[in-house]
Amino acid sequence: MPDSEPLGLIAGAGELPFAVARGARAAGRRVVAVGLRGFADPALATNVDHLLWRGVARLGGWIRALRRAGCRDVVMVGRVSKVDMFAGPRWLQWLQYLPDLTTIRVWYFHTRDKRNDTLLGAVADEFERRGITMIDSTQYCPETLAEVGVLTRCAPSRAVLDAADFAWPILKQVASLDIGQSIAAKEREIIAVEAIEGTDRLIERAGQLCPAGGWTLIKVAKPNQDMRFDVPTIGPATIENLRANRAAGLIVEAGKTIILQKAETLALADKLRIPIVGRKDGA
Repeated sequence: MPDSEPLGLIAGAGELPFAVARGARAAGRRVVAVGLRGFADPALATNVDHLLWRGVARLGGWIRALRRAGCRDVVMVGRVSKVDMFAGPRWLQWLQYLPDLTTIRVWYFHTRDKRNDTLLGAVADEFERRGITMIDSTQYCPETLAEVGVLTRCAPSRAVLDAADFAWPILKQVASLDIGQSIAAKEREIIAVEAIEGTDRLIERAGQLCPAGGWTLIKVAKPNQDMRFDVPTIGPATIENLRANRAAGLIVEAGKTIILQKAETLALADKLRIPIVGRKDGA
């Protein structure tokens, strides 16, 4: 891409914004990042060409900053805790986040519900309306995607594979409704289903509900996953959490699940004896 068109990066928490920034710069693109206050890591500044800080509810501010920088493409990655948005009365949320007029318009008038796909799709539409295209979040880090097969040296038990066979079609239906993308299962029983709380809290709840351990975490993409946002993601912290809560294995959807710090994650999974398997839908 010409120097006049840097890549825009809307950055939440975690490692993924770093992976996207490194990949884009390796491909010869300058990166202008909008770090979401309270979520993005300040260390991102050393991995991008320019880092600007904006509030999580300042969508108009994101767009103006990227347009001024000459960005016509944007990637939006990184965690933002949706739980916090429902943690108190609406007036308190307004005081905490101080949404701008663009955010208010999108939140109240351009979304029929507040599920992830609806909200993020409306954000992408607003970017498009203002001349910025949201692109596939994995375009500059395809190497992070899980492959098909056993990804660790330690092999899964028959019980882990059976749990995946049982839970996979159920989870696909849950994901299609945009409820969550993970399920904990054991012996043809669903122990816990992910919702707004996120995968880490699901893992902790599964450990509490199944103190004997031996359960399996299954993680999939939505049937028509929009790779621009909300792509299933795991990393070292996921593996440590699984071990702490006595999980027996992890099954992820190949080609549609991001593995952060891939080499480190797989090495840690081997060390902690948490087998990871990449599986295709229908396989």
